[in-house]
Amino acid sequence: MTEKPILKISYFFSFVIFFFFGATLSAQKKEQVDIQSGYLERRPEFPDAAIYTMDETGQVYIVHEGVQMWCDQAFVYIKENFVKAYGDVRITQADTISLNSNYAEYNGNTQFAFASGNVILTEPKTTLQTDTLYFDRIKQQAYYRTGGTVRDTASVLTSKSGRYFADSKKYQFLADVKIVNPKYTLKSNQLDFFSETGGAYLYGPSTITSETSTIYCERGYYDTRGDTGYFVKNSRVDYENRVLYGDSIYFNRKESFASATNNIRVIDTMNNSELRGHYAEVFREKDSVFITKRALAITVREKDTFYVHADTLRITGKPDNRILRGFYRARMFNPGKMEEEPMSGKCDSIYVDEKRGITKLLRNPVLWSGDNQMTGDTIHLLSDTLTDKLDTLKVFNNAFLIQKDSTGFNQVKGERLTGLFTNNELDTVNINKNAQVLYYLRNDEGELTGINVTLASSIQMYLENQQITGVKFFKKVPGKLNPPSKFPENARLLTGFNWRGEERLYSIADLFKGKPVPILPKITGIPLPEDEGQFFENIPIEEVKLPKESKLSPKDLQNRPDDPKPETEENEVIEEEKVPEKTESAPAFGKKQ
Repeated sequence: MTEKPILKISYFFSFVIFFFFGATLSAQKKEQVDIQSGYLERRPEFPDAAIYTMDETGQVYIVHEGVQMWCDQAFVYIKENFVKAYGDVRITQADTISLNSNYAEYNGNTQFAFASGNVILTEPKTTLQTDTLYFDRIKQQAYYRTGGTVRDTASVLTSKSGRYFADSKKYQFLADVKIVNPKYTLKSNQLDFFSETGGAYLYGPSTITSETSTIYCERGYYDTRGDTGYFVKNSRVDYENRVLYGDSIYFNRKESFASATNNIRVIDTMNNSELRGHYAEVFREKDSVFITKRALAITVREKDTFYVHADTLRITGKPDNRILRGFYRARMFNPGKMEEEPMSGKCDSIYVDEKRGITKLLRNPVLWSGDNQMTGDTIHLLSDTLTDKLDTLKVFNNAFLIQKDSTGFNQVKGERLTGLFTNNELDTVNINKNAQVLYYLRNDEGELTGINVTLASSIQMYLENQQITGVKFFKKVPGKLNPPSKFPENARLLTGFNWRGEERLYSIADLFKGKPVPILPKITGIPLPEDEGQFFENIPIEEVKLPKESKLSPKDLQNRPDDPKPETEENEVIEEEKVPEKTESAPAFGKKQ
């Protein structure tokens, strides 16, 4: 029996190929695959195939237009310019992409490759592992639809469907996208990942969850290696006891820092309070929040709501010991039970200690309670820490109380003023040291009967519905009741009198009265990617050209209705423009506007 000849491929093989298939090669416009090593054999059952098997020097080695292929065995169909590779297959391109699999096939005419069985695509900084992979050399794109895992230097990414763009070093993950990092887990509907930089663009509802925070956005960017991010479109950051909203949010995990721009809300879930403004910084480890540009703090105490505004607000301290500081042109407002009698105040700066229940109005302060105006060098408001109701008012140095009368002004002054509250309404006022009083006496019919001017060591006044109903003097100097007609106008104001009624706040909107509306920066946002078309061409199935020897069928090279589709600028649903939240309104606490 004659043994079949087995020839080692050499220059001789090139001559044989040219001799037998020269006419065919001349007719082909495409460059033929070039088999450079391996043993050649012919098998009757495969008449159209040249079969190459690895030898003692190594695996079968094939090249084609910059692509190199190694395998244990190859079936080469010269007429089709088509290769089927088996066993430890490796395909490389320009020393940048390497594709390993158990099986692969390559079409030299279309430069299209298919790999299956433990497929691993490797490029400089990532590896992709999947069951089956399609690679189009002309488009320089790879595609999988049966689930894949990408391992980066910092994270592991998984998705149901994915596409790799070799020119831009970009992965586009679609459906059930997940990144697992030792520090966080990221989930998204669509994620574009750039392997050279580690940058991930998020499209659609996305979350980044860690032990200390949860980030949500519907458009965003995250640096998976630097642990920083930028989020827009319904973005928020949830900390253990704070929630940060903003038109755009910057996040730095290493620094435990986040900043937000435009239409900001910071909700303190532990203390039933909220911050608003148009620029904010949050330092998680320091339990510190800084907010400016129309900054507003809102605190709910039982049925009362207190508003504090300043050019800049800073909140520091743990949840059980929050301290608020407001700097420059500070104002406060409490609507009270009756909207026509709110409490309000103004000063240069304000200090609020939640734990101690103290509010300090510093530098040129003024406080209005009902019809009463109180001024002094410093004003303190003390609250009952158990009930959160106002308890005591203290005015230090140069205390002055003024109440407007239909004819003039009732006035009390002294070194120090102490007021007492019942159900958040001022009902008792004590003026101590060098007290003076000037008030208009009226009969039961409301007719003016005289103007009383009295000096005393201290004075106690009683109020009902914010009106003076009685006065008690201690160690007084005999006063004088002056008939109105005989009391000159220029003597009706005590020394130091300063009526500031035109500055009084009657509504939440008055917190910003006289202040310019801030010019907000335009949020450039993150545009959706351009439509790069589908991986497979939309060719009728009967027109799909595929070598008959391929394991694939024309259906495998068709786009399927259930294939996830990326969001692009062309198919984006344009939402109606939202009206910015109005700070002047007083919505239910904690509800997003």
